[in-house]
Amino acid sequence: MNSAPSFFRALGDDTRWRIVRLVVDRALCVCELADILGMPQSSVSSHVQIIRKAGLLESERCGKWTYFRIHRKHLPLLTHLIETLPSDPNHKTDLKKAKARLKDRESSCCPGPIKLSTP
Repeated sequence: MNSAPSFFRALGDDTRWRIVRLVVDRALCVCELADILGMPQSSVSSHVQIIRKAGLLESERCGKWTYFRIHRKHLPLLTHLIETLPSDPNHKTDLKKAKARLKDRESSCCPGPIKLSTP
């Protein structure tokens, strides 16, 4: 974590909180996140960069895709926050979309991560 303000800035936006919750236990690329969230890739990429600059993400480059997942050292804290804070009304829908998107990963443009595929 770079600093407390950057940490809380990364988590202090609804979209970034949704992204954090999605990549807490799976690695996703920006195009997958954009599909799940129903947002333009450029917007999702901007949000991901704020989370990344706060030091919350680890990444893996596979060809032209970069996959992101919460950095392992932050998992205990973020898991605690997720369990403690009120549930996000979008989270169940996001999880359903993520599950469907990952099921189609083999036939999509995204090859999937290798290193970050295991928790």
